Amino acid sequence: MNFRQSGRSRGTLPRMLRSIGPEMISAASDNDPTNVGTAAAVGAQTGFQLSWVALLVAPLLGVVMTIAAQVGVVARDDLQSLTVKRYGQRVAAVLLVSVVVVNLVTIAVDLQAGAAGMGLLVGVNPRWLVAPLGVALVTLLLFGKYAQVAGLLRFLVLGFLAFGAAAVLAQPNWSTVLKASLVPALSLRRDQVAGALALLGTTLTSYVYIWETIGRGVEEPSNGTSDPRGLARARVGAVVGAIFTAAILWFMLVASAATLGRHHQTVASAQDAALALRPLAGSLAADLFAVGLLASAVVALPVLMATTAYVTGAHFDWRRGLSEGIGHARGFYAVLVASIGLALGVALANISLIGMLVAASVVGGFGTPIGLVLQVRLARDPRIMGSQTISRPLAIAGWAVAVIVASLGLLLIVSQAAGTL
Repeated sequence: MNFRQSGRSRGTLPRMLRSIGPEMISAASDNDPTNVGTAAAVGAQTGFQLSWVALLVAPLLGVVMTIAAQVGVVARDDLQSLTVKRYGQRVAAVLLVSVVVVNLVTIAVDLQAGAAGMGLLVGVNPRWLVAPLGVALVTLLLFGKYAQVAGLLRFLVLGFLAFGAAAVLAQPNWSTVLKASLVPALSLRRDQVAGALALLGTTLTSYVYIWETIGRGVEEPSNGTSDPRGLARARVGAVVGAIFTAAILWFMLVASAATLGRHHQTVASAQDAALALRPLAGSLAADLFAVGLLASAVVALPVLMATTAYVTGAHFDWRRGLSEGIGHARGFYAVLVASIGLALGVALANISLIGMLVAASVVGGFGTPIGLVLQVRLARDPRIMGSQTISRPLAIAGWAVAVIVASLGLLLIVSQAAGTL
């Protein structure tokens, strides 16, 4: 009896991991190291006051991911390909440029952050770890099939839970945290407005929902577009993934606010936050934050690299896919290698990423809303979706998110140009 119980227990985790669909991976990749750094900086500067903003990510991301899941399941294609087919090369080129530019900069930042997280854990200078990490990830994508890559990412998603443990070890005043999270304190103070814009502006990036259409529409086995259970599972997965991602973002902010914010210590990046946590919350909390940072990089980077290759291949009608052999999809894999090669070049040349991040945020401020608009229009188009277009309430919610993201992007662009925030 005990043996049978033990066997069932040992099988629980593998079954749970296999049940994680592309929605969880897509949503989790949204909390890449740039988001980790943003949450740490905002928590250090504003304390718990903007914790409610982190939770606001859940409904916004949930709407976007639900629409993306339905487009993928029903249309059996990715967003870039559908845009080319429905609106032509010129419109699709705008989406392509916005995605590729932002992705390439983000890959460079995330690769260095992942190496920093690894360096903090093993006590090695991160500069020596950038190349091995990059080579390992590109090797995984070159020689691993989609199912193998997705299986590994499902396991690595669990690493995000380290941020929750780090928040607990930071010993915040939980009554204060819950009050700030559930009862928003609206303020027009410059740091509050800038922090809210930063938290929301770094989420809902294009690669997240495009990867969802790729996972559901191209790589995942089809259950048939008329199967309501398959579509329902995808929609539930999208909501669960959005809630998980918002919760992890909230834990990041809480951990930083309870330590860095309490001691009025500002940081400029996620790796700075992990270093600063050690004397404030202990080595275990700092190590857990570093584990979360490494997990965020290793989950996000394959998604970023693969999305870049997919949208490029879709635009030029190349044969593409992680399940394709290298010899059958040379252009697709060439883009994969080039994306990590550029990131390695930036890291080894010791180029400052601040200006590149600002430029990428400007491009993303225009490009992300365009992608959201295209996604909603395609999801309501019977020529793409047949009789399974998204409902009117979901479409209205999608339009609302697109307006919110566009407004945030415009505010960020104006504030950066004016230098006021």
